[in-house]
Amino acid sequence: MTETALAAPAYAPHRRTFDYGKLVNGFFWLTVASGSVVFVEPSPYDILILVTVLLWSVRGFTIHRAILPFVLFLSLWTFGGFVSLIPYWNEADPVGFMYHTLFISTTGLFYALFLTAQTSRRAELLLSAYAVSCVLASAIAVTTWLSAFDGSGEWIKDGRAMAPFKDPNVLGSYMVTGALYLIQRLLLGRFRLWWLVVPSIMLILAALFLSFSRGSWGAMVVSTVMIVAFLIKTADTRRMRLRVVAGAAGVVFVVFVGLMGALSVPDVRDFFFERAHAEQDYDSGPNGRFGNQERSIPMLLDLPNGFGPLRFRDTFGLEPHNSYINAFASNGWLGGFAFISLAFATFFVGFRQCLTRHPWVREAQVLFAATFVFFVQGLQIDIDHWRMFYVSLGAVWGIEAARRRWLARERERAAEASAATG
Repeated sequence: MTETALAAPAYAPHRRTFDYGKLVNGFFWLTVASGSVVFVEPSPYDILILVTVLLWSVRGFTIHRAILPFVLFLSLWTFGGFVSLIPYWNEADPVGFMYHTLFISTTGLFYALFLTAQTSRRAELLLSAYAVSCVLASAIAVTTWLSAFDGSGEWIKDGRAMAPFKDPNVLGSYMVTGALYLIQRLLLGRFRLWWLVVPSIMLILAALFLSFSRGSWGAMVVSTVMIVAFLIKTADTRRMRLRVVAGAAGVVFVVFVGLMGALSVPDVRDFFFERAHAEQDYDSGPNGRFGNQERSIPMLLDLPNGFGPLRFRDTFGLEPHNSYINAFASNGWLGGFAFISLAFATFFVGFRQCLTRHPWVREAQVLFAATFVFFVQGLQIDIDHWRMFYVSLGAVWGIEAARRRWLARERERAAEASAATG
């Protein structure tokens, strides 16, 4: 046998190696995409988020110092709730409420840590999956509402679409982030798959409208104005600014035409104007929503631990419908001030992200606009257990950590370049 015959082959076949990171990112996408399916408990999201966190945490992670304020305020808010729970440990509902608070706040921390690394890829995965979940929920909501001609049905509440959620307000507010992401794509001139994006926007906005949620309508308007303002401020060229303005005008025109079409139906028009009133019957009066909130404030000033989790409704017969009052009522002074501090800290880092240039400014503009209006909605509804609130909130803080790392690298490069040119 010759020496040539014994030699190793010149070509070695390529072997595919298992990519663990793709597995984690795949589960992450599925988790976010399942976020709108909540009519069963435990929901697919609840199971998938646990699997995703487990898979991700196996290889370890780091906490950037930029996230520490988020961790601190979120922890103090949750801890305050458990302190307030102490007298009611023998009651199932308050205990279950606080364990759910712990679970959902932990998911917010996960999103922050997860988006700190591979930020571009993971932010796009989050937003694309969220948009898919909105389209899925919208299709169900619109279909069930149209099929319920008498305004009733298991997935219809008082004539308002709510499927696949349990509350029309949650359906409407959930749509905001998905709509913002798709609208931003058009405003930026990203027309790839426009034939899919445009119908998706129309379907999502239809579901938002049929939720007949005043807070959701307002959130959509405010967040859209924020997106347009952010894009104009950070546009690279005058041409891009003009495109954003023209695109925004086009969106307004299409929405106006769609709204006029919907209001041409007498029953829809009457119900729309009824819901559009600033106050409903359950808002006014000493025992209404606002009356209860006003009466609760002097009482909470004398209760450092608040009423306790879920105790507000035992005192007033209704939920507080105000996340800031509920933070003091359910989580005590410690939790209340922590929640307010979390809001202002998020506003500070969020506006800075959206008005300065960095690699993730476009993703930040969508996620912070959604987070901002969630915090604003907290003035008139309880958002503290909304999973979509923690998705966007955690993502904002994850992008902040990535931005701070990027800035540090840019400074190092500038210093090295300066030293080299000496």
